[in-house]
Amino acid sequence: MNSITLLLPQMNEDLNKLVSQVRRDILRMVHAVNSGHPGGSLGCVEFFVTLYKRILRNESDLKDMFILSNGHISPVYYSTLARTGHFNLSELSTFRKIDSRLQGHPTNHDGLPGVNVSTGSLGQGISVGIGIALSKKLNNDDSLVYVLTGDGELQEGQNWEAFMFASAKKVDNIIVTVDYNGQQIDGSTKDVLDIGNLDQKLKSFGWDVLEVKNGNSLNEVFEVLNSAKDRTHKGKPIVIIMNTVMGNGVDFMMHTHNWHGVAPDDEQLEIALSQNPETIGDY
Repeated sequence: MNSITLLLPQMNEDLNKLVSQVRRDILRMVHAVNSGHPGGSLGCVEFFVTLYKRILRNESDLKDMFILSNGHISPVYYSTLARTGHFNLSELSTFRKIDSRLQGHPTNHDGLPGVNVSTGSLGQGISVGIGIALSKKLNNDDSLVYVLTGDGELQEGQNWEAFMFASAKKVDNIIVTVDYNGQQIDGSTKDVLDIGNLDQKLKSFGWDVLEVKNGNSLNEVFEVLNSAKDRTHKGKPIVIIMNTVMGNGVDFMMHTHNWHGVAPDDEQLEIALSQNPETIGDY
């Protein structure tokens, strides 16, 4: 058994501790201002922790880039950036406050380390990522571009133009991950606007498609992201369908759209925190 298919036991334990702490950050940030999006943030914690701790390269001659297209899940983004040393952890307490760099949707005009692109207008992240990937190709830069998007976000038509363009132009240095939790602000994606057989659609658009069956498993996320890296620079763009549970880690928030953009009250916060013990220190 090697590290490509399974995280080493100690590595897994360390990442699990970070997962619990990031969940606490998300809950506390959203509760403090009674505003934000806990559901999708909680569902993507394992992805962010794996991406930033084990996948992204940040070397002098090889700098991968990440774009959060579904920018409303900024709490998990900010917590992960702070917990991986991009800015001071204490800044998390400024989330969504006046003059804070940590607004509800990520912006880069204030120079927040780790945020490369202002996002949150849904449907645009893949297009931006493709543009950056093409720029890297023109500059003979072998680093990769990673984009996270949501399944509900794929109801935006611009995404499908981007999917068509990337395969036609052989943009093979981009890895797009779809957070496939089946929920969006007004209900299930099937009820609002069913996106159908996503696997077959993406294949028909010329993308190399992978799947994470359990996107809340560190091992599975790690394995598939590594596999995706190995399949880049081979003529096809890569997309990962990552099955997750909205609100994962907090029992009363799971499997429902009701916590898409609702903050927990004091009592709910205490219950949620009790299910995610402090591991490496609250901010």
